[in-house]
Amino acid sequence: MTCALAPGSPVFSPSRLGLLEQLQLHNHHGCSSSGACFLPSSPLRPFAHLRARIHPEPSPCAVQPPPAAKAADPSSSPAVKAPVKRRRPAPLLVPAAVTVAPAVLEAAAATGVEEVAEQGEGFAAFCRRGKGRKRVEMEDRHVAAVALGGDRAQALFGVFDGHGGKGAAEFAADNMPRIVAEELERSARSGGRAAVEGAVRRAYLRTDEEFSTTPSKNREQAGGGACCVTALLREGGRQLVVSGAGDCRAVLSRGGRAEALTDDHRASRQDERDRIEALKGGLVLNCRGVWRVQGSLAVTRGIGDAHLKPWVVAEPETRTVDVGADCELLILASDGLWDKVGNQEAVDAAAASSGDLPAACRRLVDMAVSRGSSDDISVLVVQLQRRPLR
Repeated sequence: MTCALAPGSPVFSPSRLGLLEQLQLHNHHGCSSSGACFLPSSPLRPFAHLRARIHPEPSPCAVQPPPAAKAADPSSSPAVKAPVKRRRPAPLLVPAAVTVAPAVLEAAAATGVEEVAEQGEGFAAFCRRGKGRKRVEMEDRHVAAVALGGDRAQALFGVFDGHGGKGAAEFAADNMPRIVAEELERSARSGGRAAVEGAVRRAYLRTDEEFSTTPSKNREQAGGGACCVTALLREGGRQLVVSGAGDCRAVLSRGGRAEALTDDHRASRQDERDRIEALKGGLVLNCRGVWRVQGSLAVTRGIGDAHLKPWVVAEPETRTVDVGADCELLILASDGLWDKVGNQEAVDAAAASSGDLPAACRRLVDMAVSRGSSDDISVLVVQLQRRPLR
């Protein structure tokens, strides 16, 4: 087998003809006596052998001399720069889990409260911690102070929904019964509904002031606040004084029909927006569909929130209701319930428990959770006809 190559072939240069001749000679001797020649399986295989002889590939383990060690030959063609060795970057280590700050873990372990239940004569309360991703501890609190101020003819029930920490809600639950009793004692001589409503109003303002000035408050408490709803039962349960500041709500079941006794104080209310914007520096902004005071807080009244004074106030709205024979149940709850359950739905669900108040509270909480509520939920139910004061 012979191969002719024309001089000046565009495939091979004349300087490489000697190598080609050797390759042809190797192929010639590799043929059998019968004339059959064992050629490579691919017609381009000889070219691979040729490239290997012309430009042998260095061993991967061979040590290459540095470029500076090679002598420069001015007569030769420009030297080809040696490839730059690149250092392999350090491996990227991805942690298996997100690290949580020790302070957050300690706070969660210290509280560790998922549910709180309380039961008394004629009332029951149940609170469940929300499952929101930013919730480290339960921020809701409640109070049931029977024989308020030593007077067995009156009692105070309340639900406090904290935000920005539990400080304000905890302070209000611990101190508001005492402050309300003191203000009622001061107004005892005046008498009348107006005097009682004024005493409750002053109790809210005093609670806010004492929380803001107490030496025991920490930095977390200074920025936190709490929405409040309270029900003062007087005259052996024949009179009901309901007050609210924020979006906690009181709903009365009268003859099986729901009657809201408080109005939610949210920045979406036109009268609340007008009140805030009439004050110096007051601003209400719509942030992603939610109206917020100074672009921050969605409620306009409550205890605390010192950084939003004077726009967010603690002054409650109060009304007095005579408890008749048709007044069956009183439901006090945080917005964790009311954002998912309507007033009439709540009354119907509580009434379906057939007087089992703890079961009624749990049923309402379960309804809100099943509908997607991730907020803390607190429910307090008072059965008015059982006369919890007696």
